[in-house]
Amino acid sequence: MTSTQQGLTPRQARRLRMGIAAVAMVAMAVVLVIQLGDGSSLRSIGLYGAAFILSGAVIEMSRRGRTRLGMAVLVAGFVLLLGADWWLRSR
Repeated sequence: MTSTQQGLTPRQARRLRMGIAAVAMVAMAVVLVIQLGDGSSLRSIGLYGAAFILSGAVIEMSRRGRTRLGMAVLVAGFVLLLGADWWLRSR
């Protein structure tokens, strides 16, 4: 008997990563609505807008088969956005 390694097919991995980016986009939408209700600053809203664009770009990359690159961009982008948000708030 040979054992086969169970894993995701490329299509399943692509759909999973697209789903993760979509969930991130929905989460950013919810936070943005809350921020707008609190009368948040324009720069915070701009950062959330950048997060929307980033999530959309990752979804498009995943659709075109660039899933690993898309996840790297998503993680790096959100780290940069969170860092920028922290830096702007501390000033």
